[in-house]
Amino acid sequence: MASVHSLASTVHQRVADALSAALPEAGSADPLLRRSDRADFQANGILALAKQLKGNPRELATTVVEALPANELIKEIEVSGPGFLNITITDEAIVKTLAARAADDRLGVPYAENPGTTVIDYAQPNVAKEMHVGHLRSAVIGAAMVEILEFTGEKVVRRHHIGDWGTQFGMLIQYLIEHPHELDHKDGAAVSGEEAMSNLNRLYKASRALFDSDEEFKDRARRRVVDLQAGDEQTLTMWQRFVDESKIYFYSVFNKLDMDIQDEDVVGESGYNDMLAETCRLLEESGVAVRSEGALCVFFDDVKGPDGNPVPLIVQKSDGGYGYAATDLSAIRDRVQNLGASTLLYVVDARQSLHFKMVFETARRAGWLNGDTKAVQLAFGTVLGKDGKPFKTREGETVRLVDLLDEAIERATGVVREKAEKVGLTEQEITENGAYVGIGAVKYADLSTSASRDYKFDLDQMVSLNGDTSVYLQYAYARIRSIIRKAGDAKPAAHPELELAAAERALGLHLDQFGETLNEVAASYEPHKLAAYLYQLSSHFTTFYDQCPVIKADTAEQVENRLFLCDLTARTLHRGMALLGIRTPERL
Repeated sequence: MASVHSLASTVHQRVADALSAALPEAGSADPLLRRSDRADFQANGILALAKQLKGNPRELATTVVEALPANELIKEIEVSGPGFLNITITDEAIVKTLAARAADDRLGVPYAENPGTTVIDYAQPNVAKEMHVGHLRSAVIGAAMVEILEFTGEKVVRRHHIGDWGTQFGMLIQYLIEHPHELDHKDGAAVSGEEAMSNLNRLYKASRALFDSDEEFKDRARRRVVDLQAGDEQTLTMWQRFVDESKIYFYSVFNKLDMDIQDEDVVGESGYNDMLAETCRLLEESGVAVRSEGALCVFFDDVKGPDGNPVPLIVQKSDGGYGYAATDLSAIRDRVQNLGASTLLYVVDARQSLHFKMVFETARRAGWLNGDTKAVQLAFGTVLGKDGKPFKTREGETVRLVDLLDEAIERATGVVREKAEKVGLTEQEITENGAYVGIGAVKYADLSTSASRDYKFDLDQMVSLNGDTSVYLQYAYARIRSIIRKAGDAKPAAHPELELAAAERALGLHLDQFGETLNEVAASYEPHKLAAYLYQLSSHFTTFYDQCPVIKADTAEQVENRLFLCDLTARTLHRGMALLGIRTPERL
């Protein structure tokens, strides 16, 4: 089905046409239309236009109003102040536009005009290391952007750039070679994520202790790194066991986060090994990188250290080893040349901003990023504890992600259980909804904050039924589903001939903004704007529900029309929450 023009865009077009008709000399002028408290919309563009044409803005506004007779769209227009137009639209136009949205599975949301291919780099845990709270934001923000971009018609390629290479593997592999049964599973049984992680943790601690206390083992471990980088078969087999064991653990955590991560999308640092030497050769031959004290470096005029000297991006170290930059630049080459990316989106901690700024600039100089391809870092802030300091356990350790998620589910299950009897939920529904509410609470707290800002991880606040929380939105959805169930034979149906109450109009106008909001979120990579839209939608619904009886409305037509508004609100909430990766249970 064709996308639906929003009321704002339709009104904008009518006012722009009236401006051109009243003032042919103005050409195509922008009426600067926005939502208003005084009427439905306000057009503020006439003031600037009058200055440009040296005319009287109020006279000009009056001419435009004369060119806009009342019709099925516009109920009334008044001129206020220095030529502002206050525009009220008809109830009929609101209901008809919403009916067109309701007739479409996509709720009338248009596809992007020029979709491309976005490769999105997110959810990047490290092999043989536990996932902690710092891994949360990349996963949650990245997964939401994947859903939102795909919904607007963009082709999205997911990439999980896991840390699966580097010097610590020499230590781990050498230890496993010398203690070969440490990763064997009893009876060959399948292992849980927790078991996989505790095996890896134990191995890491044991190998680290030996590395720090035994010089001969340290030498053997260092030689093993060389074997790994040279592609020695036995070493690679052992390395693969670490990767496989880690994936069992990663996938169990992502599963708990209600996130779908496919094996083919996991391309770690090791995936670019074969490209590193060529990346360095291309950079050196083109003069983008130069040798400095034996290392291959790229210099920038605007990047200087505390001493005022330039700080380079080191692509290859003086000992021949490759730094992160070589891998990141090789990944850019692969994503642009082999995956056909028009956009590279990196969901990475703001503390790595300088590194990525230098990497992107290097890739531009080398010609791998150009006018056809852009690279963007969606930088995110830190997760803080309630005290406003970086989130740590009482012992000062980083907080394990899995502990955090388990606690959120436990708290949320308590909240669900309190109301369960009233709704008649089964024990299975309580458990299921507890997980949906707990994980939803964690995701929403993250996504409702602008990514660049730090946010406080406060579970009491997150699972609260009041305020800007996912539980408030989930309850709004469940309440609407309950109303529709209770309506019995009465079915949702749009009645454009009815007069709307103020709360109905406010809800209707907000529902109509869903598509515009999504397009803005997709273009600016700001999922918090979708969270804000959905929270406002729930607030508008709460007001509507308080002021406008649905099942006990005055006439059968009014009952149907209000059920129609309820149904469209529920569908919009359901769709919007799903794009954020949050479930909406039918009964809560």
